[in-house]
Amino acid sequence: MKSAATALCLTLATLLSGTAFAHAGTCATDIAGIENAVRSAASSLARPSGRQTVGAQLGHQPTPQSVMAAQQQAQAGLDATLARAKALDARGQDAECAQAVREARLILGLQ
Repeated sequence: MKSAATALCLTLATLLSGTAFAHAGTCATDIAGIENAVRSAASSLARPSGRQTVGAQLGHQPTPQSVMAAQQQAQAGLDATLARAKALDARGQDAECAQAVREARLILGLQ
């Protein structure tokens, strides 16, 4: 099962990274690919995640509330990053948009 999940992540990452070279000069396709990956039922592994906390490193178990808060924070970070990428793309700032797309992929664990 774990190898299937890994294969899915690698496939998504390959597909998403390939679009950057196919459509140089615009991030719209990359942004749409990320949004589709998040929405797709097949990419249930493509969910935003945050950094590991100090409490987790000390062996403290998370509460349901802390897990929900972390998920909401990670989703908000992804949403903000994608909104920034869209704004940069609209202004024609390709390099900055590509950086925002890379950040979104990192949040999703696709890179």
